[in-house]
Amino acid sequence: MSDPRAAVDEPQIDSLSYEQARDALVAVVDELERGGTTLEQSLALWERGEALAARCETWLIGARARLDAARGAASGS
Repeated sequence: MSDPRAAVDEPQIDSLSYEQARDALVAVVDELERGGTTLEQSLALWERGEALAARCETWLIGARARLDAARGAASGS
């Protein structure tokens, strides 16, 4: 396994769509569950997974806010 911190070709987490972040998070979890990585690699994967989960949560919070705003606008008309 290559060092996940050295992945230059991976997009920045802040630029990922919800689906991209979710898929990357699934890949991180799969890699951690397979094992066979060094402690340092596992920690880097864990940190990336935490950042990806936060990105997904940001998208979901934004989606909820948009839905709430649409419901408010629909009920106000």
